Amino acid sequence: MAVQEARQGQGTHGGGCTCGDCPHGARQGHRRAVAEFLAKRDELASGGGLPAAVAHSAGASRQWISDELTQSARAVADRGREEGEAWLAGLWPRTLYVVWGATGVLLLVQTLTAIGAGWSAARTAGLVAAVLVGGLLTGAAYLHRARGGVLAPVIGEDNRLSTSRAVAGCVVLLTVYAVLVLAGELAVASGPADRDALIDALELSRGAGLLTVLAVVCAVAVLVRRVVAVRVVGQRLQKVRAARPRAADLLTDDSGRGAFTDIQYVAVCAAALVWAAARLARRPDQLPDLPWGLAVLVAVSAATYLTGKYAEGGRVVILSVVRAREAGDLDAPIRTGDDIEIRGTGFVPPGAGTADQLARVAVRIGAVHVHVPLVPVPGGFTNPSDTLLTVPVPVDVEPGRVEVQVITATGVETNRCAVDVVD
Repeated sequence: MAVQEARQGQGTHGGGCTCGDCPHGARQGHRRAVAEFLAKRDELASGGGLPAAVAHSAGASRQWISDELTQSARAVADRGREEGEAWLAGLWPRTLYVVWGATGVLLLVQTLTAIGAGWSAARTAGLVAAVLVGGLLTGAAYLHRARGGVLAPVIGEDNRLSTSRAVAGCVVLLTVYAVLVLAGELAVASGPADRDALIDALELSRGAGLLTVLAVVCAVAVLVRRVVAVRVVGQRLQKVRAARPRAADLLTDDSGRGAFTDIQYVAVCAAALVWAAARLARRPDQLPDLPWGLAVLVAVSAATYLTGKYAEGGRVVILSVVRAREAGDLDAPIRTGDDIEIRGTGFVPPGAGTADQLARVAVRIGAVHVHVPLVPVPGGFTNPSDTLLTVPVPVDVEPGRVEVQVITATGVETNRCAVDVVD
C-alpha cells in the first residue's frame, strides 16, 4: 500500500500546501514521504539502487545506504512534525464537539427520564452546571487551540497523552460538576430547611470517599511528573518525543505496547467514575458518596501505577565489545577497519524505533565519533538494535587501548568499555 501511494499522482494538496490552515497538505506530504522512504528502504535491502562507484566495496555500500536512508528519514521526520502541528491545530474544534455533544446527550437523558416523573429543580441545576462546565472548557480550548484544545492539559512534555493527568482531569471535572449541581439547587431552594440540607450535603462525612479519590489521583499526577523528570535527568529513563498524541497513549508505553499498570489504573478509575456518576444521578442533592472499599481500590491501583512508573526504564549499559566475525573469517584481534559488535542493553529506547531516531545513535571510539550505520532489511532494520550495535573502527583510531562508549538518540551516554586495537 505504501509503495502504491508513492506511485500515485499529485493530489489537490501537496506537501507544501499553501491554502491556509488546512491540514490536508501536511498529511498528504507526510504520507508520500513515508511511502517513498519505505520503497527506498526495501529496494536497498534487496540489493537494488546502488551506484556502480560503491557497489564493489561492502563498507562503502553500507555507508552509502546508511547516508541515503538517513537523509530520507529526516525528510519523513520533518513531514511528520508538520503533520503533528497541523493535526493539533485542527483538533480543538473536535474536542468542543465532544463537550457539547455530551451536554446534548445529558439534555436528552434528562428529558426522557422526566417523562412521568416530572421536571425538577435538580434537573435544571444539572443542565445549568453542564453548560457552565462546557463554557469553561470552551474558553480553555480556545486559549490552547494550537495545543489540542481541551486535551492540552493532559498532553505530556513528550507529546503523548498522560494517563495520570487524564484520570485526574476526569475526576476533577466530575467533582466540579457535582459541586455546581449543588450550587444550582441551593440557588433555587425555597425554604431554609432545604438550604440547610444542601449545605449539609457538603459535609466531609458525605463526600469523604470522593475527596479521597480526588486527592489520590491528583497526587499521583504530580508525583509521576516528578518521578519521570528526576529519572530522565539521572539518565535512568529515556524519553523520546512522539509525533503527536494518540488515544492509545493512555493504555500503552512509549513503544506502543499495552502497559498493565496503565490499563489497570484507567479501568479501576473509570469504574469509580461510573459509580460516582450513577450516585450523583440518583442523589443530586449531595456529593457522590463513594464507598470506602472503592476508594481503597483506587488507592491500590494508583500505588501500582506509580510503582510501575518508578520501575520502568533503566540505565543504558555496554556489557562487552567483540570483533565482528563473518562466516569463514579467521579469528584475530581488533584492527582499524574491522567491524566491532557492541553488546549491551537500552541502546534503542521505547519510541525511538523510527529511522530518524536510529540514525542518531553514535559510538565514541577513543576520540573518534562513529555514527552507527543503518542496515535495512525488508520491513525494518537489523542495525542498530536495542542490544547490539555493529560499527567499523575508523582508521583515525590510534592503535592501543581505547575506550568505547555509546550515545543513544536521546543523548544518554553509556559506561565506557576498554578494548585493544592493534596495528
